[in-house]
Amino acid sequence: MQCTAFLILLLLGAAAAQARVNVVTLPGRDSVQLTIYNSVDLTLVREMRILTFRKGLNRLEFSWANTLIDPTSVELRAVTHPEAVDVLDVSFPARVTNTLEWRVNSDFAGEVEVEIRYFTSGIRWSADYLVEAGGNEKLMNLSGHVRVTNNSGEDYENAQLRLVVGVIRLVEEIASLARRRQGKREEDKLMDWDGVEGSLRQNAQRELNGRFDFYERQAGEKRQIVKEGLSEYFLYTVGGRDTIPSGWSKRLPSFNAAEVPIISFYKYEREQWGDKVMRYYRFTNSTAARLGTEPLPDGAVKAFRFVTDDKLYGFVGSTSVKYIPVNEQVDLELGRDLEVRVKPALMNWEKVNLQFDNRGNIKGWTTKETWQIEVQNSRQIAVVLDIRRNFGGDWALETAAMYEKVDATKIKFLVPLKPGEKQTLSYVLTTRHGTSARR
Repeated sequence: MQCTAFLILLLLGAAAAQARVNVVTLPGRDSVQLTIYNSVDLTLVREMRILTFRKGLNRLEFSWANTLIDPTSVELRAVTHPEAVDVLDVSFPARVTNTLEWRVNSDFAGEVEVEIRYFTSGIRWSADYLVEAGGNEKLMNLSGHVRVTNNSGEDYENAQLRLVVGVIRLVEEIASLARRRQGKREEDKLMDWDGVEGSLRQNAQRELNGRFDFYERQAGEKRQIVKEGLSEYFLYTVGGRDTIPSGWSKRLPSFNAAEVPIISFYKYEREQWGDKVMRYYRFTNSTAARLGTEPLPDGAVKAFRFVTDDKLYGFVGSTSVKYIPVNEQVDLELGRDLEVRVKPALMNWEKVNLQFDNRGNIKGWTTKETWQIEVQNSRQIAVVLDIRRNFGGDWALETAAMYEKVDATKIKFLVPLKPGEKQTLSYVLTTRHGTSARR
């Protein structure tokens, strides 16, 4: 019985070996293009390879072992001699893991350039920004960079990078598709482009059809990132090409805008930050502000200020920003500032206008609070201070200072302060309670 089982295994092995005869392993890539979406873990890969076909049936093998490639998305098409090359079918070979096989009929004998395209996960890109504010904090230089990281398990040589800003919705995460191996045969899991919903599918198909083909830069030309709109997406094309091994990360310049107008101001709101005064830089992503040619993706921000005439830096603070559309105003919250001080103090409190019910219990009353707010600017430049106060119930305010009602429970004072200036604001807050409150 054991001999019979061993013979069967030998016969199966011989059959598998015979089935692999005349199967061609793909040669190395001539070039590759990576289109990386930053809203999901998704990269569209387009590889160009030169294959030598013989007339008649050709069998090609593609392997994705130890990578995050989604095998259900892999496709092949002939770029040259497309009328003579026909992909008959694709199958996942029995007893050969992480491998698929194309059967290709060719009416042409010779070299053919082919494109292989698929989705993978594990390749990410992120943005970061550097703010360099002038000494008076009226203008800044704003530069942007992108960082690309490859943890896909696959090395990509001579790769051209394209980075997409936009929100993508997937039926399933690509990484899950790449890792899922148990419970189904690979051919049962084959997923067409219908596995990618709506606008992603349309835009991915346009990518695959080469609508935005990349034209190589001349040798020695300065590298740059070219931007263009794709309806609901925005595409950043990185000039030149790089070898991107798995585990690789690189930071590339995106843009540099000089003399962008900014407003430096400060906020105080005890309910949000306690007794801290928070510093802000405000700018607008518009052409009038020397920006506005494209939206700005999510990213980390580090802000510095030139503190001497010879451009000595002073660190202001760091923050992060969400996606910034064109013409949108941005407030960069840069952390606590110790040179601008706000000190509110309750000077007097009283309860008046008491009202009683038939049993002698208080049913309505009014409170009056007298507040003073001391503010001080210890900086050598003028600042604007935004002080916010929150009130509850049926309230009214008496003050000689100018203020703005933000909503039903909040007001703000905008206080301009000269270098080294101190000021004192005062107000009386009247609040009606119980039956004294207006309905």
